[in-house]
Amino acid sequence: MIIGLHHLGLTVADVERSARWYEDVLEFRRVGGLGDATTERRKVFLRHTGLQLRLGLVEHRSSSGQPFDETRTGLDHLAFEVPSQDELERWARRLDELGVAHSPIAASHSIPGAAVLVFRDPDNIQLELFTDPTDPVERVAFA
Repeated sequence: MIIGLHHLGLTVADVERSARWYEDVLEFRRVGGLGDATTERRKVFLRHTGLQLRLGLVEHRSSSGQPFDETRTGLDHLAFEVPSQDELERWARRLDELGVAHSPIAASHSIPGAAVLVFRDPDNIQLELFTDPTDPVERVAFA
């Protein structure tokens, strides 16, 4: 039986740069890490008050260094849900203040009534902030 998602792992070019970006832009907080500049992999683990899963950032010394491309097989994008259109607008203002390029807020093509804001992290990973007023999923916040 699967009971939920525990964590998402994203490969990044510079784990410290990416961790700072997720902390500064999306308000994640660092909760751990593994490895250092001498190991093959360095990891930083992040949490967000509104999420029930961890975000793991992984830097591989043997990486090709190519930026993320959602047209290659694998991850297409990562969407974070926000509770309302007002909150989506607050995030658009925050991204503007921080100089993070993003799309205009747009209606979802696949879910009537939903809206999305698209932007990218330092490794070009496509991220979305998404609101779906028709989603009946119970919201549970934790520290």
